[in-house]
Amino acid sequence: MDLKTIVKSLDLEVFCCENRLDESVDGGYSGDLLSDVMANARKGNVWITRQVHPNTVAVATLKELAAIIVVKGAKPDADTLSKAEKESIPILGSSLPAFEIAGRIFKLFGAS
Repeated sequence: MDLKTIVKSLDLEVFCCENRLDESVDGGYSGDLLSDVMANARKGNVWITRQVHPNTVAVATLKELAAIIVVKGAKPDADTLSKAEKESIPILGSSLPAFEIAGRIFKLFGAS
């Protein structure tokens, strides 16, 4: 599945890196503790989080994640978006809570 399918299916806002929506997604990981994500997320995952600071981009880059999905209406600041553009890490957003976004993504993978 690609990011474009997830964005369209879940009506996500694209904060940056719209040109990377053809990126393949292999699964997802949900968590707000950076050390937990570093230890457990896998290459090609989308990361579902409430965190919006620049360190999220560093973790996503290190783990080679497909994208960061920020939830509950969170908006990344200009520094975070600048770093994400530089590292080519798409940041997407939703007003929904992490639990619901994770469930919807899981359902999309089950349907494919």
